[in-house]
Amino acid sequence: MNRSDWRPGASRQALESRANLLAGIREFFREKGVMEVETPVLSCACNSDPNINSISTDSGRPRFLRTSPEYPMKRLLASGSGDIYELGRVFRKGEQGRSHNPEFTMAEWYRLGMDYLSLADEVVEFIRFCGKCCSELDFHAWPVNRLTYRELFLEYAGIDVFLANEMELAAVAAERGIVSMPLEHEEWLDLLMAQLIQPALPGETFTIVHDYPAEQAALSRIREDDPPVAERFEVFAGQQELANGYQELTDAAEQRRRFEKEQRLQNIRGDDETLLDENLLAALEYGMPECSGVALGVDRLLMLCLNVDDIGMVLSFPYDRA
Repeated sequence: MNRSDWRPGASRQALESRANLLAGIREFFREKGVMEVETPVLSCACNSDPNINSISTDSGRPRFLRTSPEYPMKRLLASGSGDIYELGRVFRKGEQGRSHNPEFTMAEWYRLGMDYLSLADEVVEFIRFCGKCCSELDFHAWPVNRLTYRELFLEYAGIDVFLANEMELAAVAAERGIVSMPLEHEEWLDLLMAQLIQPALPGETFTIVHDYPAEQAALSRIREDDPPVAERFEVFAGQQELANGYQELTDAAEQRRRFEKEQRLQNIRGDDETLLDENLLAALEYGMPECSGVALGVDRLLMLCLNVDDIGMVLSFPYDRA
């Protein structure tokens, strides 16, 4: 180990900017009348998404560090909390790189009676408000570009992903020099998004992508269009994905079906089987109000504000690899 590795990754200026950003986030929600809450970092159930891996504490009985405060926050919503937000640390196994760290800060909030597209607009408002607390960039000057997921792929990849099969998606990847092993349909979509579309998004622009394929619904509600679409959105600032939000699924039976489907996929992959969050399912059965919710990466937002391209430059201490 280099004896200088004890030093912080972030400069004094970056630390001050982080403090100002956190204060700005709380001020934004105070003005909106959204209550701050705290939920457990440890859980007996882990994230069910096969693409997000939980970190186990290996404490003798199943305990996992949270990948998001989503499940307990939804239990609060079902109990009558009203609009809420949480600002805290979350943990994801295997996420490491210039814009990823296994431990990072997330702002997550839920708005009753607000539809998911209105919440996407509020995310842009949030970034503009909080950005002025820690950055000289004028995010108010950035235009907002709104596209459906289908329109996005047609514009940037020239393919209708609601009709294309795996072979057609693979052909688009090969034409653009993207080499990969055979993948499932959803995996091809993720690969093309990450390696083809996201790098081509316009700079100094907020891009809101919404209405995803039903197979990418996660915990969002599916609207029975032709074809069906997931009422989900993502917000990109330039080429950086900052936020992921949903019109939240409130149907307990449908949520259980999705959890069990994800478990089967994990078994096929040979991954450790997840434990279903029965407390969340019980809350949905009791009745969670209609709402939309979103999670936003605070460290990535700070990277944007400070115009740096390495997450280690905005963290006091990035992941210790020793």
